[in-house]
Amino acid sequence: MELQINDKTYQITSDAETPLLWVIRDELGMTGTKYGCGLAQCGACSVMVDGEVLRSCVMPVGAMAGRKVTTIEAVTADPVGQKVVDAWVRHQVPQCGYCQSGQVMAATALLKQVAQPSDEQIVGAMVNLCRCGTYNAIKAAMHELSGGTGAPAAAAAATTPAAPAAADGINKAAVAAAAVVGVGAVAAIQWSKTQKARAGKEQA
Repeated sequence: MELQINDKTYQITSDAETPLLWVIRDELGMTGTKYGCGLAQCGACSVMVDGEVLRSCVMPVGAMAGRKVTTIEAVTADPVGQKVVDAWVRHQVPQCGYCQSGQVMAATALLKQVAQPSDEQIVGAMVNLCRCGTYNAIKAAMHELSGGTGAPAAAAAATTPAAPAAADGINKAAVAAAAVVGVGAVAAIQWSKTQKARAGKEQA
């Protein structure tokens, strides 16, 4: 089948049920899009399809026929994407950087749809999980991009909701950081539980 990615057309041989992520990475060699959870939860695999953010780890490539896919490799070809990347640099958002391609794609998609998003719209769109806890820097960069001045991380941290009480081994620090961007806290809880279960198996 033909697959349109980053304004180029590719003939691919992967089975139609193959997740788009693996076609992008393994068949086409574009490794900027990352594998995180494989469950469409963390957002590391985010790409844009016809301008909307989709999680490529669960999206069958067969569903992409006739659609326009954009990956992180082409994001700076778009003026909005370039502004996002520049803001990410100014606010020193990346730490390990593994999740940031997905974060940048989510931010770019939002700003292409809404030039000056409200705080509520930012919270609703920026739900990807970051294990390094860069949520305050992301929030500051998005505030700048939405027409604000870019609230410093310390100010953003002051608005962080209190973490839920410890239960079932949930990492309260991760949940508190994720709460800065709203429902990202749900993903943090799920990730923390997964990590606890994995640690238990390794010790067994």
